[in-house]
Amino acid sequence: MDNSEQVTLLLVKLDNLLLRQQGFEAEIQALKQQVRALQFGTNLTDEAQKVPPVVIAPPPKNTPPGQVFRNTTIPNPIPGPLPTQLNQPQSHFADKFKRENMVKSDFEKFIGENLISKIGILILILGVGIGAKYAIDHDMISPLTRIILGYAVGAGLMAFAIKLKEKYENFSAVLVSGAIAIMYFITYAAYDFYAIIPQALAFILMVIFTSFTVVAAIKYNKQVIAHIGLVGAYAVPFLLSDGSGRVGVLFTYIAIINIGILILSFKKYWKPLFYISFGLTWLIFVSWRMDLGAGDKFFGISLLFSTIFFLTFYITNLAYKVSRKETFGFSDIVMLILNSFIYYGIGYFILSENKNSVALLGLFTLANAVIHFVVSLIIYKKELADKNLFYLILAMVITFITMAVPVQLDGGWVTIAWSVEAAVLFYLARVKNIAVYEKLSFPLIFLAFLCLLQDWYAYGDLPTANGLIIPILNVGFLTAAIFIACFIWMLNINKKESENAAEWLWMRQILNYAIPSILLAVIYCTFRLEIVKYFNNLLDVTKIEIKAGKYVDYNVQYNYNYYDLKIAWIYIYTLFFAAALTFINIKKLKHEELAVANLIINLLVVVIFLTNGLYTLSELRDSFLSNENRYFSISSFNIGIRYISMAFFALLIFQCYQLQKSGLLKKDLKTMFDYLLYISILWVISSELINLLELSGIRESYKLGLSILWGVYSLFLIGMGLAKNKKYLRIGAMVLFCLTLIKLFFYDIYYLGTIAKTVVFVSLGVLLLIISFLYNKYKHLIIDDVKV
Repeated sequence: MDNSEQVTLLLVKLDNLLLRQQGFEAEIQALKQQVRALQFGTNLTDEAQKVPPVVIAPPPKNTPPGQVFRNTTIPNPIPGPLPTQLNQPQSHFADKFKRENMVKSDFEKFIGENLISKIGILILILGVGIGAKYAIDHDMISPLTRIILGYAVGAGLMAFAIKLKEKYENFSAVLVSGAIAIMYFITYAAYDFYAIIPQALAFILMVIFTSFTVVAAIKYNKQVIAHIGLVGAYAVPFLLSDGSGRVGVLFTYIAIINIGILILSFKKYWKPLFYISFGLTWLIFVSWRMDLGAGDKFFGISLLFSTIFFLTFYITNLAYKVSRKETFGFSDIVMLILNSFIYYGIGYFILSENKNSVALLGLFTLANAVIHFVVSLIIYKKELADKNLFYLILAMVITFITMAVPVQLDGGWVTIAWSVEAAVLFYLARVKNIAVYEKLSFPLIFLAFLCLLQDWYAYGDLPTANGLIIPILNVGFLTAAIFIACFIWMLNINKKESENAAEWLWMRQILNYAIPSILLAVIYCTFRLEIVKYFNNLLDVTKIEIKAGKYVDYNVQYNYNYYDLKIAWIYIYTLFFAAALTFINIKKLKHEELAVANLIINLLVVVIFLTNGLYTLSELRDSFLSNENRYFSISSFNIGIRYISMAFFALLIFQCYQLQKSGLLKKDLKTMFDYLLYISILWVISSELINLLELSGIRESYKLGLSILWGVYSLFLIGMGLAKNKKYLRIGAMVLFCLTLIKLFFYDIYYLGTIAKTVVFVSLGVLLLIISFLYNKYKHLIIDDVKV
């Protein structure tokens, strides 16, 4: 089928439409030029003023198929501003005027229909109050008449508001709130000022007004009724106060208002209403309680109403969210926590100021935990809210249990409780995948550690009947043992990754290092302290009171040799601990990060032993040789303990060697180990030489002996360096020999006799010749070493 004619016709129509569009654009531009000329007073040429018509001619009959006929009668547009796009809306004066009027109308509507009415009702209430006060002050009307007129004004305002509700709902809501405030005002005055109505009737009326306020706020769906009708009622007792001190009435009145807000919260979640009520209530109560100062005045009332306020706001905060099963936001959580801790702080202050209730502080703290636990249990059993709220309230339970421990207990029991709690929370976080518990366990881990340190520093242990502390069988060791067990458990759990591994990554990285570090430190310190306790007992047993003279009754003597023995055994224990830790990691754990810690600990222990440890052993030797104290005898164990220490030191050096061979360290540390080994050997044999010379009675001869020993040891290092092709050993030997020569010329030569000088110089000279001979004989090894 040939559609060429239809295609041609459609193309012609399309071309005509395009031509007409161009004609419209030309007319628009011409009209714009004319409008601009009239606005600015300029004249257009006749050609510009004439708008040529748009002529659309049909195509000639002889137009070939497919060829578009173009009408050339349309003039070119008059030059002017670029035409706006067709789809872009044109700004119009009428539209602008309409929009401006709408803005002005909205603002005017807000002022006229909303703001003015609220200001008006407040002014009306203030005016009625001022007028009533004036009439009261001048005894113009009787008290009964004042109350009746007040109720009449409130009822009339209420009736007028209800009548206007159908047509003017917003204005009616404002009037209702004002009427309710007046009813509160009059009822309080009738009871407290004039005693016209009894207390029971006053409270019944207030309950009725509160109930009506709740119903009205829900019916109108307006917060303004609740704000003015309930929260505005907080000011009534203070405006009418006569200083009589009827705090029970005041707080009962406030409690009724808060209960109204609680009931309202089941239907509406108006945060501003809750915030204002919360802030005003606690501000009034705390200000009153702090003004009383110390003492037990109003003890029962304070505790009762603080509990009522706490429970009211607690339930109010949960009511709407739980009933609607909505997620708690940040502000909701803050209010929940703030309410709990304000109540706890007030209750703690009240109990601590009463001498008869100080012992109940721990029980009060635990009671707070029980309240939160009951709420969390109800939420969990009834499935009233999401799990996050359940975990939040359960976290409050844990928090108050944690606080109850130091409040009620002291010493090691606090450490035990916090350690167990931290371990349980960590278990629930990692195994049960409850992320919030890990966040709670994080501070508890460090709190338990700090508490243990404080126990060690301040409390110590309870002595037995004879005044001694039994090692191992004491409260301090029991506390540390439970702490260690909890941290070993957490260390095993820490290997497991929970589903929330990406959350709080920085905290997990800290725990990866903190838990094993704290564990190692506590294990070491625990047994070290038991050694200290044992030797302190021995020292106390040696106490002797000696009759000193006329003016001094007694002179106390101790066998202070036990003090040096204590330090020596601490060094032996430290050497064993470092060696055992390295062995366990190499054979069992195979942990690279711990291997680095092993290396650092081992080096530190080696340095401390070579410096201070050997000095302590020399002190024990001197005590054995001198034995100046006539009351105590020093045994040869002072000498024997030296070789026990050397054995454990050799064990640690061997474990360092095993560590560098294990492959747990990423770098090859063979050179560093050689330095450690040969320096340690030199240090130990130098100390042993002095020890043997002292035991032999050859005093002040160690200068000569050390110089010769160092020279021989330098020769030994040269031989080892040549035999094992280790350049650094040869260089180390040369450095040692230089130090020996410096010692010889600047120190030894002034204190040695002629024979000693001869021996030293001859010996060192021979050693230098031997070293030179070795270098010449094995120079090919040295050259090969350099090439490498």
